[in-house]
Amino acid sequence: MLTSLSTTIAAAAAQLPADTVAHGNGFVFWPFFLVFPLFWILVIGFFVFFGRRMWRRNRNWAATQGAEGVLRERYARGEIDETEYRQRLEVLRAHTEA
Repeated sequence: MLTSLSTTIAAAAAQLPADTVAHGNGFVFWPFFLVFPLFWILVIGFFVFFGRRMWRRNRNWAATQGAEGVLRERYARGEIDETEYRQRLEVLRAHTEA
């Protein structure tokens, strides 16, 4: 695709008058004004794509993380001891069954 695009641009440039193509120093006209906006569009699109992806992943993780998961994490971090963990787990399971 890139070769066909460059061939098309070269053919179009060959049909332009010589004073339009060469600017005295042999510089060939090419639409460089499109490069910078396209670059910034790609950069912004990259951040939007990955930002939405991370937000969606965090939202799904938070949805799967229930009260028992939080309790397991607190126990693993050492914030609560085993007896408190078991008591709270019984309370949580009693409320979910009812």
